[in-house]
Amino acid sequence: MGKEAGAGFRDAHRDQSSLLAPLEKRLLLWFAHHMPAWVSSDLLTILGFLGMCMAGVCYWMASWDRRGLLGAILCLIVNWFGDSLDGTIARVRNRQRPRYGFYVDHITDTFGSFFLIGGLGLSGYMAEWVAVGMLLLFFMLSIQSYLAAYAIGTFQLSFWRFSPTEIRVLLIAGNIALYLRGPMAHLFGRQYRLFDVGGVIAIAGMAIMLVYFSIRNTITLYNAERLP
Repeated sequence: MGKEAGAGFRDAHRDQSSLLAPLEKRLLLWFAHHMPAWVSSDLLTILGFLGMCMAGVCYWMASWDRRGLLGAILCLIVNWFGDSLDGTIARVRNRQRPRYGFYVDHITDTFGSFFLIGGLGLSGYMAEWVAVGMLLLFFMLSIQSYLAAYAIGTFQLSFWRFSPTEIRVLLIAGNIALYLRGPMAHLFGRQYRLFDVGGVIAIAGMAIMLVYFSIRNTITLYNAERLP
């Protein structure tokens, strides 16, 4: 029954062209070749998921103790390690399960993102409406990617040279700035919360990406299935 359920399944092509992708790929391959046998892709997926959830908890803790920002940095690194290495180690060991891996990886990302951005919204360093806007646009962009993976056969891991890795780097840099210089940023002669500025930029960027790739993929599918 398992074979019948998987019959005809076609794994989507992975499109990863982010700024840090070449360096990240070499680093992940090194880790994959040096990991002990007991470190499985499932274990790494769980580690990455817990890292993202705990990053959200640390942001919430930062509302009364700014050392939570440093904890969030550590958790984001743990999240990168587990979330990025799980698929690499499966491919290196030829232990791939395309449907299982795709589903579990992205459903854990969904829950993890809820905790991460929810923690930001509760941190006091970002307005609640900015956090809600980021979460909505992230989910909408993710849905667009999943639909494209099914309908076109290409799953985008990066958009315009940005991937989750670059976002983690920006969050870590923001945490360091908040810890050292405080929550406020000067812009056009006024003061705004640094993470509010970053969040609004992220919302605008994701909205533009969503519209662009939705239109592009619609045109691609229309041309592929023109009616006579």
